[in-house]
Amino acid sequence: MPKIEPKDRKWYVVDLQGAILGRAAVEVADVLRGKNKPIFSPHIDCGDNIIAINASGLKFTGNKVAGKTYYHYSGYPGGLKRTVLGKMMTHKPEKVFTLAVRGMLPKHRLGRKQLTKLHVYSGAEHPHVAQKPVKLEL
Repeated sequence: MPKIEPKDRKWYVVDLQGAILGRAAVEVADVLRGKNKPIFSPHIDCGDNIIAINASGLKFTGNKVAGKTYYHYSGYPGGLKRTVLGKMMTHKPEKVFTLAVRGMLPKHRLGRKQLTKLHVYSGAEHPHVAQKPVKLEL
């Protein structure tokens, strides 16, 4: 099996304006893992880099804006923090998409490495113009 070098990786830009969170996260996770390539192997990092723009324009189905809750534990007694999706979208829309993609990647060392290839921005501008990213349709 040929080894995938970083110079062989492509850069894709994904516009999340009007996209449904879960459906967009599935496709992005597949590209990060490399499942869109014929040389895919689950134990090798052969995925590409993704730049996700307009994360503040994500859409949600059902009553998730008021009903979905994110939890964060500080490690101290009484340190469980809860944040509703609607509040998180106003403050950190990038984190909402990152957590959705993170949940769809493997839960080990390789999954953490694959997540570093995801770059999420709430607006339309990104600093990765020099990489000449290709537009990826969802």
